[in-house]
Amino acid sequence: MNNDKFDVSEPWESTNQDWWDWYVTLAYNDENLKQRFSYRLPKVLTEAVAGGLPIEEIHSEYSVSDAEVTNFRRDGFIKLKNVFSASTVGILRRQLKIEIMNRFKTNEKQKQKFLSLDLIWEKNQVIKEFVVNKRLAGIVGRLLGVNAVRLYHDNVLSKEPGCGRTPWHYDTHHFPIATTNVVTAWIPAQAIPIEMGPLIFAKPINAHTFVEHLRFSKEDTAYDQDVWKIFQNRREIEIDCQPYEIGEVSFHHNLSFHSASPNLTTESRLVLANTYFEDGAKLVDHPTMVSGDWQQFIPDTNPGQIIRTKRNPICWEV
Repeated sequence: MNNDKFDVSEPWESTNQDWWDWYVTLAYNDENLKQRFSYRLPKVLTEAVAGGLPIEEIHSEYSVSDAEVTNFRRDGFIKLKNVFSASTVGILRRQLKIEIMNRFKTNEKQKQKFLSLDLIWEKNQVIKEFVVNKRLAGIVGRLLGVNAVRLYHDNVLSKEPGCGRTPWHYDTHHFPIATTNVVTAWIPAQAIPIEMGPLIFAKPINAHTFVEHLRFSKEDTAYDQDVWKIFQNRREIEIDCQPYEIGEVSFHHNLSFHSASPNLTTESRLVLANTYFEDGAKLVDHPTMVSGDWQQFIPDTNPGQIIRTKRNPICWEV
């Protein structure tokens, strides 16, 4: 047996985009990725203009019910409708597209298929309002039942037409944060029909316990296939795959196993994904290559130290 195939202890030594280019190769695809479904963006998204950002909407409190908190803690994720208005989503989409176009050339987009940008909140003031954000972080605080929430990082994700699946995973495997009080707010910048590749969740939250014995392979799709086989064969596990409406945002716990299907449409699936964690958490003792270039997200912090850098601001507190 080639043990190097399973050894992820070494740090990642390249860029975050290189990490994504590697990571999507670990997903098993048996779909016809050449198939294209026509998808027309609503005018409210295509005609969004700069300026007029509704700050009150973006930073006002979003009411989360006790029942929704219970469902989140049981399932490991929740999807909330109307977190943002359609016009606000249009403003976000315009800014995400600008950043993607500024970073990637057309031929790069066609080659890489899954595009990623990080720390955009430090450069783009509009996107910063969607990241260092009391509305989203407040929802996270309510779902977790904690007193204060910090930012781990933002992630602009563009799954290009023809891009295949995202492999099954849970974020505990990726985030070098020594707590389970971590949640990612996944904010689509358009509606996401099934054909565009919405997130797929395995519930309940303890689905991860059924696959913890599997060895992660950094060289092939074996791990992804093995996880999927177990989930399909366990009556205790339910697979949730639903489209997203405009303004709908999902929040998933770092113990929640999830995946995403291919983008078989003619339009980019643009998403802003912000990860927040409980204030007071520490950096894990042994970060690995699966955490990618984590030093850029948690600078000047050694393993075992509390995370409290300027790049990890408190976004919400009681």
